[in-house]
Amino acid sequence: RRKGLCFLLLWVWTSPLCHLVSLCCVQVHTFRGPHWCEYCANFMWGLIAQGVKCADCGLNVHKQCSKVVPNDCQPDLRHVKKVYSCDLTTLVKAHNTKRPMVVDMCIQEIEARGLQSEGLYRISGFSELIEDVKLTFDRDGEKADISSSIYEDINIITGALKLYFRELPIPLITYDAYPRFIETGKILDPDKRLESLHEALKLLPPAHFETLRYLMAHLKRVTEYEKDNLMSSENLGIVFGPTLMRAPELDAMTALNDIRYQRLVVEALITNEDVLF
Repeated sequence: RRKGLCFLLLWVWTSPLCHLVSLCCVQVHTFRGPHWCEYCANFMWGLIAQGVKCADCGLNVHKQCSKVVPNDCQPDLRHVKKVYSCDLTTLVKAHNTKRPMVVDMCIQEIEARGLQSEGLYRISGFSELIEDVKLTFDRDGEKADISSSIYEDINIITGALKLYFRELPIPLITYDAYPRFIETGKILDPDKRLESLHEALKLLPPAHFETLRYLMAHLKRVTEYEKDNLMSSENLGIVFGPTLMRAPELDAMTALNDIRYQRLVVEALITNEDVLF
């Protein structure tokens, strides 16, 4: 029996199931009917709150077992019910993509018909239609139709893309990396600032880095049409600074002062896109 138990525990440890949980997404859960822990294989006793469930992959484990399960969740698409307001890394893992499909699709649509549009990204689209694009992505995912036949005004699509970044629970430039990026924005020497940006980018998770790389390449192309759209890297920095970067629990005055450096960081990322990425 002891050998059998050891084999069972070894199987549970090496089973793909044990690699599914992400501790940040685990919540106390009441299971209906008999349930067994997918980590230790023991029965989950009780009538209510018998264990915890991963909101991303659906893994069911004891509360105590959740403390020792490896923190490398592989989200199940069935449990990721929306696109907006979903953790970026969770979304790309669930869809097995490099970047969120909403970013790819919006940028492709903008580059197909909007690069010469005056005030691109600066002019706001109709808020109700932007919300409609959001609901369309949440409902249809990669099958969402955002073509000109549905949304003629390109500012609706740019607004939907900006909204996606604003609603990320963890900003594209993450809270952990935020202080380093702000310090980089304060550096006056261009060469030292570039070197500092290189180091700051290393702090981003892979999915965040790849999405930022793709976005900056796009914004660089937007600046190539500045004569038509009137959007320089400085103007885009003003728009995207607070969209991509949010201060982690700073007081109002500090957060207000950071806006300037947020702009400078995004402006530098766009200008030096070919070197940094």
